[in-house]
Amino acid sequence: MTHRILILGGTTEARQLAGKLAARASVTLSLAGRTESPVAQGVPVRSGGFGGADGLADYLRKEHIDLLIDATHPYAAQISANAAQAARVAGVPILALRRPGWESVEGDRWTLVNTVGDAVQALGPAPRRVFLALGRQEVAAFEAAPQHHYLVRSVDAIEPKLAVPDASYLLARGPFREAEERTLLEEHRIDVVASKNSGGAATYGKIAAARALGLEVVMIQRPVLPDVPAAESVEALTMMVDHFVRPVDERGV
Repeated sequence: MTHRILILGGTTEARQLAGKLAARASVTLSLAGRTESPVAQGVPVRSGGFGGADGLADYLRKEHIDLLIDATHPYAAQISANAAQAARVAGVPILALRRPGWESVEGDRWTLVNTVGDAVQALGPAPRRVFLALGRQEVAAFEAAPQHHYLVRSVDAIEPKLAVPDASYLLARGPFREAEERTLLEEHRIDVVASKNSGGAATYGKIAAARALGLEVVMIQRPVLPDVPAAESVEALTMMVDHFVRPVDERGV
């Protein structure tokens, strides 16, 4: 029997996981559709939302999905909550891929905040030169602090542009190396970086570069995610899925 697996993706790891599992099961990768030109995925892709937890539960039942994998971004808290609820309602097992967050080390100057709004407040009243390497959904909040200069980097163009008097924009897709990030921060005379604790190596360069330059990092901490069986790496989750898809008589249970 071929198992049907739905992966909720949008991360590099989700794409890697889909590639590994394609030989083991019938895999569909679901993308939220926020990125205008996503990287080719190598498996069938479904784009767009499901209509909340109820819509996702209906999809799981209708498509006879045997296993749901939440491999969304660590900050996609609503999608993760919907996934956990939909799996419960539809009676479908769920696993999650949870990339470990970054830990501060000696030399880091992190100001920890809980939300993007808190990050805006943490910049303070005096004008500063701020590097925003955040998603399109988050950067609009910084319009509440128009006194700062913003350097905004994103995969897709920020439209509409921020309603602030002084902002510049970079379009780029990671990974970003520390040396390149250091050059970027120096050239733009950045004095504070606003970042989410995304984890992984692809975007850590700006954190290491800020440390080397002695810059403050306003770090938006991760939201609380549902308590479901999870692994921290593609390899570890693949092993969990292997255990799930192998016939019971081969598992030794």
